[in-house]
Amino acid sequence: MVSALAQTDPTTLAAAAIALVLGLGVGSIGAWLWLSHLRAVWQRDAARSAELARAEAEASVERVRADAERMTIAERERLDGELQTQRDELRDIERRLGNREEQQDRRAAKLDERDEQLDRRSEKLERRGNRLARRETELADLVEQTTLELARVGEMSLEEARTELLQRAELVGQEEADATTRRIIEQAENSAQERAKEITLMAIQRYAGEHVAEVTTRVLTLPSDEMKGRVIGREGRNIRAIEAATGVDLIIDDTPGVITISCFDKVRQTIAFEALTRLVEDGRIHPARIEEVVNKVKGEIDQRIQQQGKDAAEEASVRNLHPKLIETMGRLGFRTSYGQNVLKHSIEVAYLSQLIADQLGLNGRTARRCGFLHDIGKAIDHESEGSHTALGMSLAEQFGEKDPVLNAIGGHHFDIPTTSPYTVIVSAADALSGARPGARRESLEHYIKRLDALQTLAQEHDGVQQAYAIQAGREVRVIVDAKKVSDDRAHAIARDIANRVSAEMNFPGEIKVTVLRETRAIEIAR
Repeated sequence: MVSALAQTDPTTLAAAAIALVLGLGVGSIGAWLWLSHLRAVWQRDAARSAELARAEAEASVERVRADAERMTIAERERLDGELQTQRDELRDIERRLGNREEQQDRRAAKLDERDEQLDRRSEKLERRGNRLARRETELADLVEQTTLELARVGEMSLEEARTELLQRAELVGQEEADATTRRIIEQAENSAQERAKEITLMAIQRYAGEHVAEVTTRVLTLPSDEMKGRVIGREGRNIRAIEAATGVDLIIDDTPGVITISCFDKVRQTIAFEALTRLVEDGRIHPARIEEVVNKVKGEIDQRIQQQGKDAAEEASVRNLHPKLIETMGRLGFRTSYGQNVLKHSIEVAYLSQLIADQLGLNGRTARRCGFLHDIGKAIDHESEGSHTALGMSLAEQFGEKDPVLNAIGGHHFDIPTTSPYTVIVSAADALSGARPGARRESLEHYIKRLDALQTLAQEHDGVQQAYAIQAGREVRVIVDAKKVSDDRAHAIARDIANRVSAEMNFPGEIKVTVLRETRAIEIAR
């Protein structure tokens, strides 16, 4: 082979060498490319394997997670079931405990009720024991008294015994009658309100004639009977014009020379009287002239009312009154109570209230204001429904008055609760002004005789020890012997005295009869 190579052309050898080198290079490149291809395939397979492994791992994780969630849910359901079972058991226990507590409460309530019953029974037994002890004592006293009485009766004659027996029977019968009367009266008072109203209205109606004749009428004297015809006018037009303009009723009857003016409102009555007086004096009586004169008199009366209110407020030293209150107080100058002018009465009450307040160390100015305004409601009580105290209190509050003035106006007759000492002061001053001798058409001599007669009448009843007329004769207090007069008999005595006073005496307003029965046990310790 060497010889063959030796014999070969060098060029050929070179070409062979080059071809060999090239073959080796190409082989190396092919081997490198093949290796690169194998490497890429291996990497792709490795990536695919990794992806598959990752997917399997994730699937395994999901399966594990799902298994874990299923196990968790199952465990939770198991635990919830156990908890619900425990809750049910606890509720059952609570229910049983609640039932036991209710049973215990009922038993405790029953025990408390039994204790109360036992306490009440004990109290009843104690009271019964006390009553029995008292009865035993009374029985012993009665036995002793009976023994003494039998000893005394043994010495009496038959006639004496009969007389005493009748007296005792009469006394027992009188006591039973008094007790029955008291019971009947108490029962009747519970349902007598409506009947009392009917009786009161009937009494007012029966007394209306005398009241109207004295208070609500006024007589105008005419110069001649011819003037009556002129006052009446043709077909009565003048009298109708007067009544329409003044609001009064004119009564023209057969009485010669007079015309009666009737009206409950004293202001309108005064206007009509003065207007008629001027018309009669003037002689010109026709509707136009009537209206002119009446309007003129109304203006003068309004001015007079305002001036009367100002003068009264100045006389009573009451300042800063609302003009409407001053005007209303002026109207009280036309109002009377039991013949006493209410405006003068209000001034008196103002002064008396101040004197009492000064003695008590209170504000005399406030007391004077309360006393001055206390009856202001009487000026409007014929215009509105309600008592003069309620109407006056409402009017004063409307125009700026405050407590204690309002309470004094509304409460001086104790219609409302007393919230101020000035109310009591005004009430006392009101009684003093109205009840003093001479204030209400009553002479001092007649006043004293009435008080004496009241005391004498009360002392004429059996068992009465003393009788005193107080509150200027508005109340009589009777003291009876507690040994001779029982409680029921005391009520009967009060009723008998009140009936006799109503039947046998004349007096304004009302008189209160108070019977006092008192037992005093006195011992001296030495």
